[in-house]
Amino acid sequence: MVVAVGAVLVILRPWTEEFRHGGLTISAPPAPVKPFPQVAPAPPGATAPSSPGLSAALAKVATAPDLGAFSASVTDADTRTVVWSTDPDKPMVPASTAKVLTTAAALLMLPPDHRVTTRVVTGADPSELVLVGGGDPTLTAQADGKGYYPGGPRLADLVTQIRAAGRPFDSVAVDTSAYPGPTAPAGWDPADIAGGSWAPIESVMIDGGRLDPLVEYSPRSATPALDTGRRLAAELGLDPGKVRIDKAPAQAREIAHVQSAPLRDRLRDMMIHSDDVLAEAIAREIAATGGGEASFAGAAAATGTALTAAGFDTTGLTLLDASGLSTDDRVPPRLLDRILAEAAGPQSGVSTTSASDTGGTVSPLAPMLDYLPVAGATGSLADRFTTRDHVGAGWVRAKTGTLSVSSALAGYVLDSDGRVLTFALMSNDRPPEASRPALDAIAATLRNCGCS
Repeated sequence: MVVAVGAVLVILRPWTEEFRHGGLTISAPPAPVKPFPQVAPAPPGATAPSSPGLSAALAKVATAPDLGAFSASVTDADTRTVVWSTDPDKPMVPASTAKVLTTAAALLMLPPDHRVTTRVVTGADPSELVLVGGGDPTLTAQADGKGYYPGGPRLADLVTQIRAAGRPFDSVAVDTSAYPGPTAPAGWDPADIAGGSWAPIESVMIDGGRLDPLVEYSPRSATPALDTGRRLAAELGLDPGKVRIDKAPAQAREIAHVQSAPLRDRLRDMMIHSDDVLAEAIAREIAATGGGEASFAGAAAATGTALTAAGFDTTGLTLLDASGLSTDDRVPPRLLDRILAEAAGPQSGVSTTSASDTGGTVSPLAPMLDYLPVAGATGSLADRFTTRDHVGAGWVRAKTGTLSVSSALAGYVLDSDGRVLTFALMSNDRPPEASRPALDAIAATLRNCGCS
């Protein structure tokens, strides 16, 4: 007997769900979730950390060999009590954490809406224009007005005002006399001009002297003020080759002017992106406000004076600049931590001469907290706490500092008990590729610490 077995052929057509998904069941899309972002204050009843608890938690990470010469201070912001430290009075190379001092002095001495003016006036020859630098490196020549610095003034606006004057001009000079003295201090490496860290500090620049105006570490100009004058001449149809450095005559008639963004915005940009040129310009604003010389020496002296007058102990402080680029700068971590604790504390004992005085209910330094980069998210901390020490990402906010001989981190963090801790962590004599991860491990430990 022969049994015939028939086979049934099933054809999956390409327009069927089975063909496209290999027979898998397709689930319905999840219900949409609406986010409700909010910023909540630290809980008022959070348990304070104890010094023994912190010491135990930090015992391993704070003794890592990659820290080299290490000094640090950690403070409970609510009580302004130092809860852990090691060599806190030792003057250390701060690198860019020196910008914490510059920001503090600016908040103490200047109103938050303070602006810097760049002017164009008539020269000794009525047919000559003089571009008078007032100390603003944020001018932009971008066609759309959107340069490196958000809200920076536009060269095009100067051109428009000059043309509206209805007078013929045939040449341009640049007055840089607002900034006397050298354009770089001891300890700055000239190779960093081409490396994109700084331009010679002159009283007027386009996009901080960047040759590529929208790139953070673009090579910089060695003659930023002269380049600005040449660009102005070119925009006016004049010969850039005739532009020279010269001082405006007394009682010169103003033809045009533009103003910088408010101080609050420039401080934010300076801190988040660790902008060295912007830091030096802001420090000279501080010096000029106090009647001092708008030079490296004058700016450093004005910063120290402002901090001392506010009640900070500046013993051990040596500043040759405002940005921290100089390897000859020295700052004890105690001072950085104390400034941050005053900013983060519930009330202020800090004295201020600026128009932002809050009457003692909120620290005049409090805005600094919003200027600090966020770990794993913004500015100079965007690429840190991402491949290790993830617990600190989004919680640590701090100013970074990096030189070949120094790495530092100064900021604050909410610990796992809900307590705000400020800190200044400073490592010298180790390469940054070794010391920065070691500093991040300490900051992450502070975040993860329930050290009551």
